[in-house]
Amino acid sequence: MTIQNLIRSAAAAIILCAPLAHAENLDIVMSQVFPLDQATYIGFESIEREDIPLTSAIDRKYLVVDFRLAASQPAAEHLQASVHKVCMALLKDRELVRSLSDSGYDMVSVAFDRRSQFDCL
Repeated sequence: MTIQNLIRSAAAAIILCAPLAHAENLDIVMSQVFPLDQATYIGFESIEREDIPLTSAIDRKYLVVDFRLAASQPAAEHLQASVHKVCMALLKDRELVRSLSDSGYDMVSVAFDRRSQFDCL
């Protein structure tokens, strides 16, 4: 294998692994936000609104991070504090925010149930 082929292979591996890198980092950050007895991190979903034109100023691509709270019906204050906690954990990780932005995400939302999403950024 020549040096050029080795460099090409390494570059291809980096390009292919880049989306996984921010996904792994996101999973690590989000799984550490709450103690297990308060909330469980379920995962994330990438949403792309194809009905919005690419040239529009409206957010087209966003990420939803999904949690389930231990309490079935949390008080509004507790829910607001939980959203704030998730958003601040995300915002503090500048590398993750940069990676998400570089991947084209315009917004991150938090969900604690199947009915509601709360925007972080």
